[in-house]
Amino acid sequence: MTFADRVIRFNEQLIYTGDPLPPGIRILNPFKEYPQTMRIVDAFYHRYYNDNNQRHIILGINPGRFGGGLTGIPFTDPKRLMSECHIPYEGKLSHEPSSVFVYEVINAFGGAEAFYNKIYINSPCPLGFTSIDEKGREKNYNYYDSKDLTKAVYHFMIENIRKQIALGVNTDKCFCFGTGKNETFLKKLNDEYRFFGEIIALEHPRFIMQYKTKSKQFYIDKYLAAFEGI
Repeated sequence: MTFADRVIRFNEQLIYTGDPLPPGIRILNPFKEYPQTMRIVDAFYHRYYNDNNQRHIILGINPGRFGGGLTGIPFTDPKRLMSECHIPYEGKLSHEPSSVFVYEVINAFGGAEAFYNKIYINSPCPLGFTSIDEKGREKNYNYYDSKDLTKAVYHFMIENIRKQIALGVNTDKCFCFGTGKNETFLKKLNDEYRFFGEIIALEHPRFIMQYKTKSKQFYIDKYLAAFEGI
């Protein structure tokens, strides 16, 4: 089996097996909710991962509603899936700021083929979460947004980090999107389980696009410097 085959099988089998979620929180599983997702996943991974090369991993937080939560490809919204990965998508072409930044980094790296030949992106929790606000609107929810949720999904995340390493991931270093709660959680987890030699934290793409757009090139350069030599 190639790296692609292993990731596709991992996604096909993804179901939530953790403790009951806190009230008002639901699982977002694009691999079960949308009929076209596994077609997209098959096309994407066979295009960019159809080999047995090892890759370094980037761990985000968990999929969002307008990116990986729709396409099944981490940090890849429908617009970038079509324009950058050349894979068709049926439905609303949603826009995720994080995806915009990640693909600017990917293009600066040398393009999707060069980037994905070296790097695999996912999350400690490969399934997403949503909540309903006071106006009845569905919103993204992060695994660390409540202690009860973190506790409920803790062992599910440990299990899925192990499964993702087994796909063919180099463990000398892990890149982490987020220099706040995600970094703190992953470093504490890594101190206990020794998944990786070190965790290198980078500012989250959403943070950069929301608060640091004037300095965007600085962060692109920072990402490229961190990836140098892998």
